[in-house]
Amino acid sequence: MTESYMKRLSFALLDAVTDKDPVVQEQVCSALCSLGELRPAEMLRACEEYLKQHDKLAHPYRAMVLRTMETVLSSHIYKLDKDTASAIILLAANEMTRTKELGCDWQQAASSVLVAVGKRFTNQVMEEVLSRFQPGLLPHCSVLQTLSSLSVSNAFGMVPFLPSILSTMLPMLSMAKQDAMRVMFCCALQHFSESTLEYLANLDQAPDPTVRRDTFAADIFSAYDILFHQWLQTRDAKLRLAVVAALGPMSHLLPSEKLEEQLPKLLPGVLSLYKKHAETFQISKSLGQILEAAVSLGSRTLEVQLDALLAVLHSQVCVPVESSSPLVMGSRNEVLRCFTVLAHCSPDRLLAFLLPRLDTNNERLRVGTLHILRHVINSAAAQMEAKKPFVLSSMRIPLLDNNNKVKRAVVQVISAMAHHGYLEQPGGEAMIEYIVQQCALPPEQEPEKQNLEGEALATEDSVRAVSISTLYLVSTTVDRMSDVLWPYLLEFLTPVRFTAALTPLCRSLVHLALKRQEAGTDTLLVQYNTHTNLPSPYAVTTRLLVVSSSPYLGNGRGAASLRLLKVLQQNIHPLLAQRWDTTIPLLLEYLDEHTEETLSLKEWEEKLLMFLRETLAVVSDNVWTCQLSLEMCKQLPYYNGTPQEKNFLYKCIGTTLVAAASKEVVRKHLQELLETARYQEEVEHEGLACCFGICAISHLEDTLAQLEDFVKSDVLRKSSGIFSIFKDRSEHEVEKVKSALILCYGHIVARAPRELVLAKVESDILPNMFQCFNNKVLGIKVETKDPALKLSLVQSLCMVSQTACSSAQSGSFHFSRKAELVAQMMEFIRAEPTDSLTTPLRKKAMLTCTHLVSLEPPLEEQTQADVIHGCLRSVMALLPEPQEEDDFCQEHLSPWIKSPRCHERARALGLCAHLLRYFLEHLQVSALVPFHNLGLLVGLFSPRCADLWPSTRQEAVDCVHSLLYLQLSYEGFSREHRDEVAERLLILRDSLMHADAAVLFHACHSIAQIIAKRLPPDQLISLLLTMFEGLGDPDKNCSRAATVMINCLLKERGAMLKEKVPEIVSVLRSKLQEVHEEHILPAVQHSVYLLASQHCTTVVSSLLGSPLPFDSHTCALWRALAMEPRLTAQVLGLLLEKVSRDVPFKESRAFLLGSTPDRVATLLPLAATCALYEVVSTPASGTAVLDLYPQLFVALLLRVSCTVGVQLPRNLQAKERRGTSTTLRTRSLEPCSSAVDALQALLLRGGSQDVVQFMELEGGWKLLRTSTGHEEGVTQLASAMAKCAGPRLPLVTKALLCTQSSVYEIQRVTSTAFLAELLSSNVVNDLMLLESLLDDLLARQKDSSASVRRLVLRGLANTASSSPDKVRTHGPQLLTAMISGLDDNDDPHRLVALEAMVGLTRLLDLMEPWDLRSVLLHMAIRIRPFFDSEKVEFRTASIRLFGHLNKACHGDCEDIFLEQVVGGLVPLLLHLQDPQAPVASACRFTLCMCVPNLECAELATAFQKHLQEGRSLHFGEFLNSTCKHLMHHFPDLLGRLVSTNLFYFKSSWEGVRAAAPMFTGFLVLHAEPEHQPQVDLEQLLVALQLLLRDPAPRVREKAAETLGRLVKFA
Repeated sequence: MTESYMKRLSFALLDAVTDKDPVVQEQVCSALCSLGELRPAEMLRACEEYLKQHDKLAHPYRAMVLRTMETVLSSHIYKLDKDTASAIILLAANEMTRTKELGCDWQQAASSVLVAVGKRFTNQVMEEVLSRFQPGLLPHCSVLQTLSSLSVSNAFGMVPFLPSILSTMLPMLSMAKQDAMRVMFCCALQHFSESTLEYLANLDQAPDPTVRRDTFAADIFSAYDILFHQWLQTRDAKLRLAVVAALGPMSHLLPSEKLEEQLPKLLPGVLSLYKKHAETFQISKSLGQILEAAVSLGSRTLEVQLDALLAVLHSQVCVPVESSSPLVMGSRNEVLRCFTVLAHCSPDRLLAFLLPRLDTNNERLRVGTLHILRHVINSAAAQMEAKKPFVLSSMRIPLLDNNNKVKRAVVQVISAMAHHGYLEQPGGEAMIEYIVQQCALPPEQEPEKQNLEGEALATEDSVRAVSISTLYLVSTTVDRMSDVLWPYLLEFLTPVRFTAALTPLCRSLVHLALKRQEAGTDTLLVQYNTHTNLPSPYAVTTRLLVVSSSPYLGNGRGAASLRLLKVLQQNIHPLLAQRWDTTIPLLLEYLDEHTEETLSLKEWEEKLLMFLRETLAVVSDNVWTCQLSLEMCKQLPYYNGTPQEKNFLYKCIGTTLVAAASKEVVRKHLQELLETARYQEEVEHEGLACCFGICAISHLEDTLAQLEDFVKSDVLRKSSGIFSIFKDRSEHEVEKVKSALILCYGHIVARAPRELVLAKVESDILPNMFQCFNNKVLGIKVETKDPALKLSLVQSLCMVSQTACSSAQSGSFHFSRKAELVAQMMEFIRAEPTDSLTTPLRKKAMLTCTHLVSLEPPLEEQTQADVIHGCLRSVMALLPEPQEEDDFCQEHLSPWIKSPRCHERARALGLCAHLLRYFLEHLQVSALVPFHNLGLLVGLFSPRCADLWPSTRQEAVDCVHSLLYLQLSYEGFSREHRDEVAERLLILRDSLMHADAAVLFHACHSIAQIIAKRLPPDQLISLLLTMFEGLGDPDKNCSRAATVMINCLLKERGAMLKEKVPEIVSVLRSKLQEVHEEHILPAVQHSVYLLASQHCTTVVSSLLGSPLPFDSHTCALWRALAMEPRLTAQVLGLLLEKVSRDVPFKESRAFLLGSTPDRVATLLPLAATCALYEVVSTPASGTAVLDLYPQLFVALLLRVSCTVGVQLPRNLQAKERRGTSTTLRTRSLEPCSSAVDALQALLLRGGSQDVVQFMELEGGWKLLRTSTGHEEGVTQLASAMAKCAGPRLPLVTKALLCTQSSVYEIQRVTSTAFLAELLSSNVVNDLMLLESLLDDLLARQKDSSASVRRLVLRGLANTASSSPDKVRTHGPQLLTAMISGLDDNDDPHRLVALEAMVGLTRLLDLMEPWDLRSVLLHMAIRIRPFFDSEKVEFRTASIRLFGHLNKACHGDCEDIFLEQVVGGLVPLLLHLQDPQAPVASACRFTLCMCVPNLECAELATAFQKHLQEGRSLHFGEFLNSTCKHLMHHFPDLLGRLVSTNLFYFKSSWEGVRAAAPMFTGFLVLHAEPEHQPQVDLEQLLVALQLLLRDPAPRVREKAAETLGRLVKFA
């Protein structure tokens, strides 16, 4: 039975080997290996039988089974009995030779099985294999492969068989006609030879130490004869490579005399293969082995073949490497190994071959030769020791090659030489110099180079990068090079051609110096008497200091140079150590704090000059200072190509000369500077001038004297002079010299001591400057045309005048030539072009004038005026910069200055005034008739009372005055009648002359009052409509006057306009759209306010009739109604009535038929909602809003609820889309959104800003707008109100309680949700609302809406949060309500039951135990089906509730409930793998609650360890631990647990379906064999076999794993 069961297990797994998923296949093989771990023999027999029975199983799967068998055999070969081994050997041999196909995995796997068995059963395997290896018959390829592999894996076991194998094999070689078979013979011979060599090399460990090389020599030679003379000549490339691979190790077994005899043929034969094969690894490897064999026997034939060998091998190295693959690089290394062998035996011949080839001009030959030379230097150091001079001398020509590849190869050779002592020989210095030269290559050129294959050279492989790396490595890692490089590398610091190499040079020198410093101070000192070519300390100091002025060039040469200076301080001067130890680190720190972009070069140069000054002060040695200045002058030509560094060197020279005590030295250096300066380079003028200026700080007299001598010399003459260096100067060249000299004077004045230099300005300096500036032709001064010379003069004069102004003696300094200089500057300014700024000359000249004007003597007034006028004209006449046109002046000034219409208006009004007066004087009224045009005319003239022209204003008043008397005449009054009211116009007429706006508009208001008193009622609307047109008057004053008069009329006479209110409101709205002046809107708002104060209902109705969506002007009018609390309260009351009482939506026919949820908003409530938003948003509405807060809040909340999902009418939908795309409105007209906006505005205005902010942060406002999130949004709103607006809640709650009978279900849902959430807050206790809320919710429990019933349960459960102490008081009622919810069958979606489970979870811990005891079992049974619900919420809630039920039973769990615990254990553990994280989390909690009831301490510890919330769970590890404890403490549960798991084998969740077999497997793993009868193995095996066909690979994988564990019950 056991064997049969084991067989079934194995067969079940073997059937699954054909799975398409590689992971499942791997697990199946692993499961088979698990079977083999415990029962290797039975598993192997099962595999053997399976393969026999399934003869047609595809080859890949047969190979998989065979590889599994090989794995088991490798680990358990010593547990195998002889019979099983024999069966496996026979099976593998048959599988291996079953088909004649070559090279398939299946045959390879079978061969590997034989090899694995052969490790122990060598004789049996050999017997079976040799039975298929019969003399006279060609064997199967796999037989040869097996023999070959056996010899590799078990050399000690196989070598004794080799003589007989070889004797059998040799006749077969001539029978092999197929190339593939011949390849197999070659591979076998190669491995036989290698195993024999291994055996012979380890004779002390071999089983038969008597074996000798001679035993195999004859057979190997016979095989060699066939392979070399016959098979090597084949056309098949694969065979040729196999032959040559075999010949390598075979050559070591050939008889010595035969090898010597064959070498003349063998070596050329192998070498010839290079021409036939692109892939040469095997050829090179075999050639190396043959050469080693030949060398080991001391072959003389090799000497004869050496030239040919070297030529071929050399050509192989010279072939360009196109790939960096391991095979290609391996082949190259094998060729180089051949050179190593030859170097050991014939170093002279090798060098004689290689060194002449360094002279070739062929790039590839030279590069290849250099690679070989480097390899030989490294690998044959002893043989090359005596050849060092020859090698060094041969490198001279390659050093001259400019090819980048050659350069890199040369650098690599030099690196090898450095490691082996070559550079210590004579000629080594040339190698070092070459490395430094390559370090100095321009870095920007390297990445652009390309190799012959067209590939760009990588930056890191560039010659410069390799050379820098090599120099540093040699300096830091090769100890023997220290004495070679130090102090030799110092020679390369000063030559200009090595400038680009300064950074690596400095770094290497710093390292070498520090190393010597560690060895002792004396070793660091440079002996200049023995190293005559070294630069002097002065040269080194100058060079390093100057290149530091451009610190970021050359990859940071500034820092490197300063570090080198620091370590060389003892060599430069003994006194500098202490000071430089302090100052140089500060300079380096400054560089570290900046980058090339942030560093100020001016500040950096000043720091370096300060460093130089401090150095000179510390040394305080005139001889040393003079020597340093001399060296600085010598180095000036070094920097002709770098102006910035050369100018800095000039400053350094000046600084050094300041410290020099010798006047002769100073004058000599200054003369040399003047004579050698490159005047044609204008950028150098500044440096030279700075040098003279700095020098003048200490040597003013000498500096001026030297300059004066130079000015008076023939140097400034165009004809030949006595100085040969100045011969034949052109006029242009002379001008350049003069320009520099003038600039020198300017810098001298700017830097020299002011008290000394000012005394010489007029006597010496200015005459010499103007002597340089002015030319004389026939004794007449001719002004120069050179702009550079002019600019130099202006700059210098600017420095002179600035120095004079800034001097402490400026007040007493009398500048007699001041007027002359000012006149000269003005000439320059006037000569500048007026169309553009080309040079800074104009600015400098004006700045000079600015300084000169403040000096004594003062300029004449006319001269000052001329200066100011000239400067202004020069600047003002400049053309402006191109820019956009600016209409500011035209827009704001033209009405005052050049408007053509003011006089027209004045004339027109004057004419009207005359006509009206004439008409009044001649009017004859015979009967009372109306004056029909009175309102129109008054409306036309009265706004002109605020015209821009005072006279026009007065004419307008005259017109109105005449019109009022005309009206009196029409009413029957005599011409002589004087009306007291009308006569007040004449008094106001005089006040209109004032320009003050307040006075003017006050007068207009008074005029309007007069008009209101005398205008007939029927003319009022005509007057208003005419004035409304005046709102758009282009004269803003008149437009303002119209607004003042309109509002005055409305206030005085508005009560009689009730019938005209809609018309007036409509006209005002249209005028707001037409006129965009900012004063119009407030005025119109006030007009509407005045109307509403007298006709509130009419105004509200009129505005509600405005088109939706409200435009910005309509919104502004609504806001006008919130200006006064009493009016605002009326408006809000009217709007509330419209919102609450009207039908919120109409259901379309499609909705009524149930096809689509199509509800359309009604317009009036929608408009009222939008209006509410505008009114409530106004700050002034605060008082009224507070009074109506509860009504507004409830009305808007219910408005939100009944507009969720409601659509706009189609005509408004189109408007909304157009409005969204073309206007800037930010609020949506969508019904629900507009209601939410209004509710937000109410809360803000009602002081509930915190509520709004809370909702915004939590996303509550967005939720309120959506059907799916509305309920959650209401919940968040209630929570926010409870937290932030508690005092408002009693009245709000009272209003909401009245909505229980609402006809709209959604309103009942919303109110219930709000009230339910309130019960979660402590505020209900503080406000004593708890009882009333509970009563209301319990009354709603029978509501027809399932949503209401669900929310009732949520509210009841919320008491656990707000009033935990009240839960016990109301426990029975709450428990009854919750259980009723569990049993609610009227809800098809069971959401009420879900809410009940969630509520019970919250309430259970707070209830009295005796209230729960009777219902625990009922609740457990009711919720158990939800464990496997398809909905995640139900699974989560039911599982978590089950945990709380267990928690309630802690310490008092009845047996009947314990059954429920045990029954729930499997689903809880499996749902830890639930795809939904909340379910898995609930399972963690519930398992922790269940485990105390099981009374197992170990299990409780395991749960506590693995199931902590927030800790990642390794499910396999946890399940393994759990099953271990279950089987240890509850072994009798095995059958029940397994059967429950079987139910979940069909789960719809892949994770659970995979966990169930894993659970089963761990149970089996930890169960004792005696409990096996509890398990129906047949049922389990069948179920697992079904799972092996599951569509999910993960499930199949776990099923296979469990099958592997069932071996325990076998």
